[in-house]
Amino acid sequence: MAQLQESGEMYLETIYILSQSGKNVRAIDVGEYMGYSKPSVSRAVGILKKGGYLESDADGFLVLTEEGRQVAEKTYERHRLLTKFFVALGVSEQTASEDACRIEHIISDETFAALKKHAGLE
Repeated sequence: MAQLQESGEMYLETIYILSQSGKNVRAIDVGEYMGYSKPSVSRAVGILKKGGYLESDADGFLVLTEEGRQVAEKTYERHRLLTKFFVALGVSEQTASEDACRIEHIISDETFAALKKHAGLE
């Protein structure tokens, strides 16, 4: 499976977050959540489908494949833990979340595991 770009991880994470409510996720929901245009979302969805990370059912609802779900869960876990860690250091919630969003895509597995262990959040 090809290495995903940061934007692909963001789309998968968003679909994962929206699906946690128990509702079916449509491309329009993703666009509204992320503040992206319909053409941008359509293009990204096509790329993610082609890559095997995403499928859509007969009604057009977006469904993560097993690989897509794994990427989304990993990205979301990193976001939550990094945000929590930065807030504990005294960073405001908004700045912590924004910084976590950038870092979650580039931090290595090794460094993230060490940070998780250090923070006692294993």
